[in-house]
Amino acid sequence: MTTPENRLDADGNYDVAIVGGGPAGLSAAIWLARYERSVVVVDSGDPRNWETRGINGFLGLPKVKPPELRAAGRDECRRYGVQLLDQEVCKVSRNGSDAFSLELADGRSLAARRLLLAIGIKDVWPEIPGLAAAYGETAHVCPDCDGYEAKGKKTVVIGSGRRAVGMALALANWTDEIIICTNCAAQDLDEEMLERLQALNIPVLCERVQSVASTDRDVSCIQLEGGMQLDCERIFFSLGQHPADDLGAQLECERDEGGLIVVDGGQHTSVEHVYAAGDITPGAQLAISAAAEGAVAAIAIHKSLLPEELRMPG
Repeated sequence: MTTPENRLDADGNYDVAIVGGGPAGLSAAIWLARYERSVVVVDSGDPRNWETRGINGFLGLPKVKPPELRAAGRDECRRYGVQLLDQEVCKVSRNGSDAFSLELADGRSLAARRLLLAIGIKDVWPEIPGLAAAYGETAHVCPDCDGYEAKGKKTVVIGSGRRAVGMALALANWTDEIIICTNCAAQDLDEEMLERLQALNIPVLCERVQSVASTDRDVSCIQLEGGMQLDCERIFFSLGQHPADDLGAQLECERDEGGLIVVDGGQHTSVEHVYAAGDITPGAQLAISAAAEGAVAAIAIHKSLLPEELRMPG
């Protein structure tokens, strides 16, 4: 059986180091290993949506749980000889034009010719007692992923500004019983947005959200400051977000206004031989799109490693 060790080059370098073991990183690793590349995946073991009860819209795997999807992906990686390290990358640096050095939290170091950042992002939750108990079952953050389950149900959006309005408008595809709670956050809504909400009969309440009540993960009501209670069956809330680590910053990858790493059609960043895929890049934050981006990145990385005689001329 081919192993990662006997695929390494004479200096013990991997062809590709992947940081992050979610759908993007594992998908890329499988594709690269099938190209006979030596691949190491370094994963900190702190996935973003571990608590989610099921991933919707992943072709052929309805309601697959994140741990199940990751476990299946890791098993497939092992079958192709991918090296899996449950560690954290603390520092990454460039060694010349065609090599990267990764320093791990346990003191080890790795070297690779190409680097894929699939590190994802971290969510900043609102401090609302009881919200976490229903998360992933009747409290969600993504209308695209979970809006279908809100069909015809009393739904509360917790958020502020344009993000809350966008979430409410998206959910109006499935339900006409929507209330926005700003949780005392300052609003920045122009007249057009307010008119849109009024036309859809979506009220905006500014009182602080004191708690969420649920039974067996089914939300029943939201308690507002002042004693008001809102009956509800679904909650969608907006999150603050930031990159899961600063490796992109260490490498000085170009970022957009939201701090996400900018990539081209092959998932290549502004830094030569550095690629990024998944939630750390702009676009839909869906498991299925993250996996697709990982595959696209793998193909581009493989082509970048081909010797001249295997490349199409012109």
